[in-house]
Amino acid sequence: MKLNLPAILSFFVSLLTPIALVGLALRILLTPLYYTIEYNMPYFPADEYGFTKADRMEWAPYAVEYLVNSADIFYLGDLKFEDGAPLYGERELSHMEDVKSVVQGSLAIWYIALAILLVLVVLAWNGDWLPEYLAGLHRGGWWMIGLAITLGFIAGAGILLNPDIFWAFFSWFHNIFFEGDSWLFYYSDTLIRLFPIRFWQDAVLAAAVIAFGGGLGLAFGLKRYKS
Repeated sequence: MKLNLPAILSFFVSLLTPIALVGLALRILLTPLYYTIEYNMPYFPADEYGFTKADRMEWAPYAVEYLVNSADIFYLGDLKFEDGAPLYGERELSHMEDVKSVVQGSLAIWYIALAILLVLVVLAWNGDWLPEYLAGLHRGGWWMIGLAITLGFIAGAGILLNPDIFWAFFSWFHNIFFEGDSWLFYYSDTLIRLFPIRFWQDAVLAAAVIAFGGGLGLAFGLKRYKS
């Protein structure tokens, strides 16, 4: 039986496509654009412990920047309120170290996926199997549409129907990537005051929309190459 290498690589391209699109969405969310828009939404919940929108805009950038830079935890640990009290407690700092590992690991996978897709398109161009490569992108676009709709439904249902729907997904995600209950905090903790559950519901919804748009573009823009 003759091995159909272009068909195998085309399927591999399909697998990498959702990774590339979700990674793109994640990277966009890790910029000032997302939290700036989110904090300015009229429905975004106020902090009952006293943070204003200006306070959130002052402190949130440090947390987001920490996740993508090479600094150690002292980048956050040295932050203090005006009265000299630390911005974050030890439990919060420990969790942020774990989050940084997950985020940077996820971004590394994204970079690798993009690099492989770039190498494969060069090989496809030179090896006369570009139609199979594009068919892989087309197929992967459809897979991304299905995944994005699922994520969008979970986030949307949690907002519009029952918060427990999103909380179940949120808990499942954290139980996979974090140990025990290390990700649970008091409402008075800085992390929750800066990033309440609505922040994460909207983040998942925004990621789904971004990834859905990319999948839609590939699925319909490359439909002539469908396999």
